[in-house]
Amino acid sequence: MGRPIAAECLDQIFLKARTHTKWQDRPVADDILRRIVDLTVLGPTSANQSPARFVFVKSPEAKLRLVPLLSEGNRAKTLAAPLCAIIGYDLKFYEHLPRLFPHENAKAWFEGNDAAMLEATALRNGTLQGAYFIIAARALGLDTGPMSGFDQTAVDREFFGGTAIKSNFLCNLGYGDPAALRSRLPRFAFDEISATL
Repeated sequence: MGRPIAAECLDQIFLKARTHTKWQDRPVADDILRRIVDLTVLGPTSANQSPARFVFVKSPEAKLRLVPLLSEGNRAKTLAAPLCAIIGYDLKFYEHLPRLFPHENAKAWFEGNDAAMLEATALRNGTLQGAYFIIAARALGLDTGPMSGFDQTAVDREFFGGTAIKSNFLCNLGYGDPAALRSRLPRFAFDEISATL
């Protein structure tokens, strides 16, 4: 702890990592999915609220339920990927706070609160966990293809019906085809988007 990680780790997670849209025909083992989630939940969230929820759409039958709910440009790549993770967030995250944040009565901070506040809190922290998810997947040797471009209402109904969970974004997972990658798109420089006060 407290030391920079090796350069090859930075390459794998950030510097040489890319968003993939074409996939090798290689399966992803279920134990890797468990390891991704086990790592993801270690990342910090406000009051350890951990609102992210994950559905791994892997079987052909499950993909047939998901693919029609995607925008046209996301369908073929999702069918070709070994699996697609639906990253959601639980609007009733506070129900679990007595277990996750036991040293404070944190449930009382949220229970009965304004719906917009609960939505913003769950979305913010669930999105943080979605980013941890991508980093964990890359760290374990997978490639990722995060995406928007889906009918959120339909996905929520199909995969989270009867719950307080809403979808946030989707992420194809597998082993990408490096031959299909384009040149990396431009990024902002530090001075364009940052200030030190």
